[in-house]
Amino acid sequence: MTTIATAFATLPLSAAMLANLDALGYAQMTPIQAQSLPVMLKGMDLIAQAKTGSGKTAAFGIGLLNPLNPRYFGCQALVLCPTRELADQVAKELRRLARSEDNIKILTLCGGVSLGPQIASLEHGAHIIVGTPGRVQQHLSKGTLVLDGLNTLVLDEADRMLDMGFYDAIADIIGQTPKRRQTLLFSATYPAGIKQLASTFMRDPQTVKVESQHADSQIEQRFYEINPDQRMDAVSKLLGHFRPQSCVAFCFTKQQCQELVEHLQAKGIAAQALHGDLEQRDRDQVLTLFANRSLSVLVATDVAARGLDIDALDMVINVELARDAEIHVHRVGRTGRAGEKGLAVSLVAPAEGHRAQAIEDMQKAALRWEQLDSLKAQNGAPLLPTMSTLCIAAGRKDKLRPGDILGALTGDAGLPGTQVGKIAIFDFQAFVAVERAVAKQALQRLNSGKIKGRSLRVRIV
Repeated sequence: MTTIATAFATLPLSAAMLANLDALGYAQMTPIQAQSLPVMLKGMDLIAQAKTGSGKTAAFGIGLLNPLNPRYFGCQALVLCPTRELADQVAKELRRLARSEDNIKILTLCGGVSLGPQIASLEHGAHIIVGTPGRVQQHLSKGTLVLDGLNTLVLDEADRMLDMGFYDAIADIIGQTPKRRQTLLFSATYPAGIKQLASTFMRDPQTVKVESQHADSQIEQRFYEINPDQRMDAVSKLLGHFRPQSCVAFCFTKQQCQELVEHLQAKGIAAQALHGDLEQRDRDQVLTLFANRSLSVLVATDVAARGLDIDALDMVINVELARDAEIHVHRVGRTGRAGEKGLAVSLVAPAEGHRAQAIEDMQKAALRWEQLDSLKAQNGAPLLPTMSTLCIAAGRKDKLRPGDILGALTGDAGLPGTQVGKIAIFDFQAFVAVERAVAKQALQRLNSGKIKGRSLRVRIV
């Protein structure tokens, strides 16, 4: 067995890049980085099978920054992502990696925001574009984005982009890039559409696969056999027994999401749905509430939950087992991150037994089955989140900054800083989490006072 070198210094990278990686705390390469970077740095095409949280963004980030010419202000690298959240996350990571170079410009192009400001930014030139296929395609057809000088194309979470119906858009975009580009494809699963993309648009790609199993010590899995009509009640029983601070419940359809949310809300549990039909503004709001601990349960479809970056998720509930064992591993991997222990619970109706068997075969270990009636509600109190969120009717476009909101809360409203949680600012609105017990007081004070010298409308979400 040959050991793969895991020190970044073994790679042909500039001294400035190595120093920056060191400053960012990247000590050793993760398995996906160690396997893919030598291939990328040789300029070869790559298909990498790796899940979120494996270090893949840094892998392709280092790969695409290496051949970049800072003095040429055209788009030299394009990263396509399935969702706006993922694109923002990728751009943030690339900005950190690019700090060693002077003045590398990175621009995100996603839907849900107006075209005008994006066109203005493109006129100034950008080295790297991160975007969603629909919006990138729009800019190409308008001629506001030109890809003649492209060196590197990255398809991130390619399986999800295909699930979301982006095959034609991706094919159209690739058709407008130079033949001599390098193509890097990252995907958690490897369905037929990916094989088709690879055979059509890639040159002799090298394939690397990183083991997608999770360490059992990190994630405890439990399976409960239920009758199909017990599903909704079983979820509320699980929540009453385990009382997680933050939980994602995976459903198959939007309708199943809605039904479960209504069922949980009727029982006084703070739950909201996340599915593909939400407007961007509503999606932003739901994700903000979940990230800042004002929402206990996020009920989501697989496609909608892709690219979510949630720290410290206590629990995942598979309301229905995934139809594919790899997707199951992916869902379960949302919990137990960053050294924390996680719990994943799956409800299995008799007709889904073969899905459970497929998971058992893939994990090469017997599943742990438990009885639903062994669950006891810990105490009768409803499962309430620790925080409550205030929405302020002003945002980035009004030059509102986090410090202005924090100042108003700790100054005029008289809250100690420890009772204020995450602050998220969007173009036209801002959200701030405060401890549930002081939310009404904070609301009254903010509504009667001023933020940054202005009276702004504030409401509890």
